[in-house]
Amino acid sequence: MKQILSQSTLLTAASLVAVVTGDEYTHRYKKGDRVDLWVNKVGPYANPQEAYEYYTLPYCAPDTKHHPSNENGAFNALKAHSIGERLGGHALRHSGHDLLFADDKGGVLETCTTEKLTDEQTALFAKAANDQWFYQMYVDDLPVWGMVGEMLPDLDAAKSEKFGSDLSHLEEAVAKHAREGGALTPYVYTKRTLVVSYNDDRVVKVDLTSDPSSLKEVKKGMALTFELDIQWAKTNTPFHSRFDRYLDHAFFKHQIHWFSIFNSFMMVLFLMGLVALILLRTLRKDYARYALNHGPGGRDLEMAEQHNDHHGSDDEDEDVDENGKPLLDEGGRPSGPAGRMGVEDSGWKQVHGDVFRAPKFLPLLAAILGTGWQLVTLVMGVVLFAVAGPLHGEVHEERGEVLHAILVFYSLSSIVAGYASGSYFKLYFATTPAGRSKGGAAAGGTTQWQLTMGLTVLLLPTILVSILSVLNFIALCYQTIYYIPFLVLLKLFFLWVFVSVPLCILGTLLGRHAKLGGKKSDPFPCRVNAIPRPIPDDIQWYGVPANLIPFAGLLSFGSIFIELYYILTSLWNYKFYHVYGFLLGVYAILCLVVCMTTVIVVYFSLNSENYLWQWTAFYSGSSTALYVFLYSIYYFVFKTSMNGLVQTSFYFGYMLLISLGVGTLCGTLGHWSANKFVRTIFQNVKVD
Repeated sequence: MKQILSQSTLLTAASLVAVVTGDEYTHRYKKGDRVDLWVNKVGPYANPQEAYEYYTLPYCAPDTKHHPSNENGAFNALKAHSIGERLGGHALRHSGHDLLFADDKGGVLETCTTEKLTDEQTALFAKAANDQWFYQMYVDDLPVWGMVGEMLPDLDAAKSEKFGSDLSHLEEAVAKHAREGGALTPYVYTKRTLVVSYNDDRVVKVDLTSDPSSLKEVKKGMALTFELDIQWAKTNTPFHSRFDRYLDHAFFKHQIHWFSIFNSFMMVLFLMGLVALILLRTLRKDYARYALNHGPGGRDLEMAEQHNDHHGSDDEDEDVDENGKPLLDEGGRPSGPAGRMGVEDSGWKQVHGDVFRAPKFLPLLAAILGTGWQLVTLVMGVVLFAVAGPLHGEVHEERGEVLHAILVFYSLSSIVAGYASGSYFKLYFATTPAGRSKGGAAAGGTTQWQLTMGLTVLLLPTILVSILSVLNFIALCYQTIYYIPFLVLLKLFFLWVFVSVPLCILGTLLGRHAKLGGKKSDPFPCRVNAIPRPIPDDIQWYGVPANLIPFAGLLSFGSIFIELYYILTSLWNYKFYHVYGFLLGVYAILCLVVCMTTVIVVYFSLNSENYLWQWTAFYSGSSTALYVFLYSIYYFVFKTSMNGLVQTSFYFGYMLLISLGVGTLCGTLGHWSANKFVRTIFQNVKVD
């Protein structure tokens, strides 16, 4: 036991020494200070999530004072990781290489030699060369990458041809050999050159190159000697722009990106015009007809029905002008049939006694909407945090910074989820049979409240845990670095139990006691009838919600699919996403498009006398998720070269989570806009 504690103390001390001598937090060094070289991971280039610890491959330790045989060596010392880093698949270990800041000796060559390769080690190197494995290292928080090896024909034959002894045309040699039908052999790079550029007392640039002439064939029983040539160079590049070389400005700020923003903006203008047409023309005509029915010149509905039976109702708009006002005769009275008899109520006004009836599965819908508002707050908070990067540090420069921000905003926004679900349930519970009865309001209401609160607390975490548990099990079986360690899981559980859950419960209680009706005792513009009105079956195709919902989702997806391509490329193709201003603009456009398309769908549904608009509004917005997931399938097949169980599981697991999140967010926004629309139109209707 004492020996274990002693080894643990030495390991901790070695880590502390590494932090003190190499100041990676202020990024300032003095000449001769030690700069740590951290090794992170290795894995197939085509599969970002199939990554393993660097020393999974049989690389050797450098023959320096930090060698494992030395008592105070820093080799294999783990770097302290935040929760965000662990969730992002980072497992940095000290390489053991000696880097002294601004060393002007003209270069330091560090070497090490492996033991004789066994069958298993030979197979590992061969697999790495065949599957195009790469490795990642960090120097002063700057990443560098390199390839493990290559699959090549016989090198001696290649060197004797025109390709040259430096093998600078390896691809040409491989292509020629493939045409001739020859077999390829695994080779490993054994010499690497690390050039560290510095400006004054700061590291500004790191370059890593592999020497093609150092390629060695992998054979059982042979020992490989690896070399690292460390060189220092001065540069005038300022420190604040040292990360710019990692940002693909030509890709992210391409003309197509700007055009997509403009295209989405034009779509918003079109939809705004369509909604304005509904509100200013169609609804005004509806109001005018309904006013005629209740005005001085109106008569009972039976006369209107008789008139419609004799003359038809196709010309119902003849009694109003282009502005929706009734036509008048010479005496100033309404002309036409509308002036002689009342106009029958038709369309959306017919459902005024049912439109504010509680939706089916009220606790579930309340919990979903609460979760949706939490996601709306979460996304807005994280995007604004990223946009403000120049003030607190760019998020793409810090490993796991975005994931850490997501955890913080998720925990704090739990109060929003609780308040939104609690207030929504309170709003509609009074219209349910249990809410109408005195005994039911007390007995059944308590149970329904508890169910609503429980669903709000558990809904999103249950989905996350279910999917991530499967992915974590797969990652653990394959021993990749993307598995979540038990200690990290424990921290996440404590964060949820002691921060997220209490805030969600507090928000639910606040929503339950919130005053929703203002000065009025009734929060709705119209009373809810005790007996539900039957919904007609013989309606036009455009009045069926199932026919309209897919079109609404398609329009919403059309406003974001270009930006979605850039986001997926950043997630799955090793690019640093940094254009958060674009993301904020697209997010705003998405909110507007979802709101307006949902209003249109709900209007057509109400006009067909279908008053079940709550779930229709949610489905209208959430249908965007279906197109997002279908696009992810297209992206996987045509835009990537991913393969294998690990990568396929992670890709579709994460994309399923993203799609569900987008659907919940958009569905919540759609329901909110539909609620505002329904309240607005029924507030201006005179009901007997």
